[in-house]
Amino acid sequence: MNKKGQALVEFIIILPIFLVLVLGVVDIGKILYSKTRLEGEITDVITMYKAGKSEDDIKQALDDGTLLDISLEEEDIVFHLTKEIDIIAPGLNLIFDNPYSLEVSRSITYE
Repeated sequence: MNKKGQALVEFIIILPIFLVLVLGVVDIGKILYSKTRLEGEITDVITMYKAGKSEDDIKQALDDGTLLDISLEEEDIVFHLTKEIDIIAPGLNLIFDNPYSLEVSRSITYE
């Protein structure tokens, strides 16, 4: 009996499943990290807005690919950041759209 051939076949069967799992964990980690970073960026945006910076200056300070929308709603100013994240794990795009769109909104009272 040749045990080396059996081990090779088992390895070849398990390898794609293992790679999909690892890439899925990497993608979900990237999404969570980007969401946390976007939360921090929106806090910075509100601080810059309160300091009197223009919307163009604030947009230049953002990371590449981050979109900013500032709107007025009744007595509130609503800040909305959007960023798209590419999914690399095969099959994960069946659960998440590719690219996955992250959105963070905050509002402050207009004074």
